[in-house]
Amino acid sequence: MLIDTYGRVATDLRVSLTDRCNLRCTYCMPEEGLQWLAKPELLTDDEIVRLVRVAVTLLGVTEVRFTGGEPLLRPGLVSVVERCAALEPRPRLSLTTNGIGLARTAQALQAAGLDRVNVSLDTLRPEVFAALTRRRRHQDVLDGLAAARAAGLAPVKVNSVLMPGHNADEAPDLLAWAVANDYELRFIEQMPLDAQHGWRRDGMITAEQILESLRTRFTLTPEGAAERGSAPAERWLVDGGPARVGVIASVTRPFCRACDRTRLTADGQVRTCLFATEETDLRGALRDGASDEELAHLWRAAMRGKKAGSGLDAPEFLQPARPMSAIGG
Repeated sequence: MLIDTYGRVATDLRVSLTDRCNLRCTYCMPEEGLQWLAKPELLTDDEIVRLVRVAVTLLGVTEVRFTGGEPLLRPGLVSVVERCAALEPRPRLSLTTNGIGLARTAQALQAAGLDRVNVSLDTLRPEVFAALTRRRRHQDVLDGLAAARAAGLAPVKVNSVLMPGHNADEAPDLLAWAVANDYELRFIEQMPLDAQHGWRRDGMITAEQILESLRTRFTLTPEGAAERGSAPAERWLVDGGPARVGVIASVTRPFCRACDRTRLTADGQVRTCLFATEETDLRGALRDGASDEELAHLWRAAMRGKKAGSGLDAPEFLQPARPMSAIGG
């Protein structure tokens, strides 16, 4: 079991498969990209599967989410999913992706054992997509979403970040489109995880502003804390349901007290929080010949160091040195 000193138990593992990405979203990285991890620094497919096995069989993890960077850029992704799906007990497997390339891989991923996907899409307007991502791949994302739905990777969730000056007015349109296409939309407050360290609290669109915008067109009924559990998104029924919309208010309404996540970076570091400034190296121990039990012991020790909260409101808060693409979303 992965339990911290505040009694929280981590059952949800986020595994970053690569720090590379084929978009250059303005709230994540600079236009020229970043210095990517060298191949020897990355966990191999075998190492990823072994660490997931340790988490599932020795530490009580029941959910595994593959992230990046962009995980579809990982050549061995389908094999990794298939091998993790064969673990006993079988974890529930999901993927967070920008959707580019999903149209050609959705069916193979579903056949390998992937249960569902989260796809990032911030706008319905191709020109705004190009401005936000610095790439003209809007239709590829729409095609990927449709392919995921057709493959049965349900529920297909869409993650959207609203940015002033770009798509701040699009919340109602995005929700209407999501409901019409049977996608579950979740808005995410912009977080201080950009490589440029340009995030400003007074420059972000808050959960309350998002909800105020949605209520100009829809009736939203709170789903309630009992339904939410440890999920990061607060959810509302849309016009009485069954459609739902979620808001992840990591900055203005943090959910740290119910957090059940642990994170593994593409280079084999355990992170207890997106905003952690410390990591525990499992890759080094693994390559030095550590047993599964020894790896589990290191992971448990890392979990005991998890802080009570993200610290975003503390005067001494420091943005993590590594950006979202390196940490894994």
